[in-house]
Amino acid sequence: MKLTILGCYAATPRTFTNPTSQILEIKNRLFLIDCGEGTQVQLRKNKIKFSKINHVFISHLHGDHFFGLIGLVSTFTLLNRTTDLNIYGPKGIKEIIKLQLKLGNSWPNYGLFFHELESTESEVIFEDEKVLVKTIPLKHRIYTNGFLFQEKLDKRKLNVDAVQNYEIEECYFQNIKNGKDITLDDGRIIENSKLTFDPVSPKSYAFCSDTIYNENMISVIKEVDVLYHEATFLQSEENLAHKTMHSTAKEAAIIALKANVKQLILGHYSTRYENIEMFKEEAEMIFPEVLLTDDGKSFDL
Repeated sequence: MKLTILGCYAATPRTFTNPTSQILEIKNRLFLIDCGEGTQVQLRKNKIKFSKINHVFISHLHGDHFFGLIGLVSTFTLLNRTTDLNIYGPKGIKEIIKLQLKLGNSWPNYGLFFHELESTESEVIFEDEKVLVKTIPLKHRIYTNGFLFQEKLDKRKLNVDAVQNYEIEECYFQNIKNGKDITLDDGRIIENSKLTFDPVSPKSYAFCSDTIYNENMISVIKEVDVLYHEATFLQSEENLAHKTMHSTAKEAAIIALKANVKQLILGHYSTRYENIEMFKEEAEMIFPEVLLTDDGKSFDL
């Protein structure tokens, strides 16, 4: 699992910072999470192939989280895309994007599918044989969701030396990988645990931006491997955080502690601060495992 930060600052773009957008690579799938202005440029700078993006997740309809989407949809057409694109986001996103395509007479030549969200409860919005994605209901000025990405458990790994020792024929290998015991010709039953290795533990990643301090999310993100949580302000601007329905670095750390996550990643910094290291220092007073995002930074999770 690899996370690439395309943008992680709040509100308006600057020449040296970008609003929220990130790429999560999980089980050979690329998921685009939010799509602020400048996302296309950041994708190119980070050498991420447009053609590999088939699913886009939009947290909410504030401009710094989706104003880059119409440009990306249009560019896919210019690049002669033929693969379907699925967009998951709040109710209204379909209307916004289709109106821009209509007035610009720039309908895509590929399948464009919208999955509009309205529920205030966590729900599964994507699932295949490798990955499951759930919403994380957040509390912001408008309807907002975070997203929980979970790897599914792989099949057990074949212990080649063991199956050769028992002289088990290759035609039984798939059953063994599926967790089944094997009965030998002499009637002995060989337990699957003697023929396989445990698979690698599945990883999980939770994206939470934007939100006021919200303990309701804890039950959804409990014990995730990595939590990205917005930290728009420092605690010295707590009143401003509450007024705008954002969080402080300290509050993000409290959520991480109470949810017993393994790693906290902070982002969505207000551009009022000259040194983002202050966010890490504040959060580490509550929760020790803290990392800072920055545009162009990658994390191997």
